[in-house]
Amino acid sequence: MLRTGKERLQWLLSVIAMIAFIAGYVLAIIGGIWVPSNQAIILLLVILGLIVGLLNVTGKEIIPYIIAAIALIIVGNFDAFSPLNRVWAGFGDKLNDIVGMMAIFSAPAAVIQAIRAGVVLARPDDKNA
Repeated sequence: MLRTGKERLQWLLSVIAMIAFIAGYVLAIIGGIWVPSNQAIILLLVILGLIVGLLNVTGKEIIPYIIAAIALIIVGNFDAFSPLNRVWAGFGDKLNDIVGMMAIFSAPAAVIQAIRAGVVLARPDDKNA
């Protein structure tokens, strides 16, 4: 049971972050399949990505998250699945659109995590002095 206001706030923020994370990937899949160039969906993905970046990634997860986001961004911008169009017409294009939308969702969170990592690295460390 939550006892203090701080615990309630932390719980609420974790729930918001979880919902933003799930909603972002679901929206990326739906948007990639049906409306890959819809500006409203793209804006919503960026906003959800910012929420995830601010609330959902812990200190231990910064580097793995940045690596995963970089992979999504690279694959999402190079039409890596286009050869699948030869197997099933349009399938590779849909996968490219989905991964592209996932990259749009992941990029804002990756930027926030990169800034966090930079701040941590820039902090003076008594152990190295």
